[in-house]
Amino acid sequence: MNTYKELQRECYEANMQLDALKLVVYTFGNVSAVDRDKGIFAIKPSGVPYDILKPEDMVILDFDANVIEGRLRPSSDTKTHAYLYKNWENIGGISHTHAIYSVAWAQAQMDIPVFGTTHADHLTTDIPCAPPMRDELIEGNYEYNTGIQILECFKQKQLSPEEVEMVLIGNHGPFTWGKNAEKAVYNSKVLETIAEMAYLTRQINPDAERLKDSLIKKHYERKHGKNAYYGQEFKH
Repeated sequence: MNTYKELQRECYEANMQLDALKLVVYTFGNVSAVDRDKGIFAIKPSGVPYDILKPEDMVILDFDANVIEGRLRPSSDTKTHAYLYKNWENIGGISHTHAIYSVAWAQAQMDIPVFGTTHADHLTTDIPCAPPMRDELIEGNYEYNTGIQILECFKQKQLSPEEVEMVLIGNHGPFTWGKNAEKAVYNSKVLETIAEMAYLTRQINPDAERLKDSLIKKHYERKHGKNAYYGQEFKH
C-alpha cells in the first residue's frame, strides 16, 4: 500500500497545471506539495516530460532532501524546496517556473513595481528580486544556497512569506509558494501575468508611476482585509 498516494496526486496535478498554463519550457519547472504532519514533501522528478508523467513518479523526501520513496531522481531544485519548507513553517506548496516575463525581470535584476490594481489585488509591495547569488554560494551547495538567497532577500527587505508569496531570483527566475501546491501554481500564473503587464507598461511609458497607496490599500483589502467583499460565500 502506498501511504503517500494522496500527496503524490496533489503534487502531480499541480505540476500538470503548471504545464497546462504554459508556464514551463519543455521539462523546466517544478512544483512540490508538503505534508507537515509527516514532515515530508513530494516533488516532480527531474527531466521527465509532462506527457508521460504519472502520480506515482512524484518523489517523496524529508526536509533535509533525503529521499523517502521514489525510483526516479527528484527535481534539481529539490534542496531549495526543502530549505524553504524547513525555514518557513506556514507554506504548503512551492512552484518554480521559467516563464518568459517573470524570467525577463529576474534577468534584469529588478523588482516588479506595483503599477496597477491587478498587482494590488494580490500584494501591497513590489515583487522582490533577490540579488544574484554570491560567488561563494554558487561554488558551494548551489540549490540549497538558493534557499538561503531567498531568505536573505526577505530579511533584507523586511518581507513576510505569508504576505508576499513570490520572489524573483536575480538572473534565474521565479519561485512562488502558498498554503498548498495549487495556490503555489496560482501564484506562478499571477506573477507571470503581472510581469507581462509591468513590462508592457514600461514600454508604453518608461516613466509610468507606481499605483498610489490609497488604491493599493483599497484593492488589497477588498480581497484580503477583515471586511473583504470580493467573491462569494458558499454554504455547504
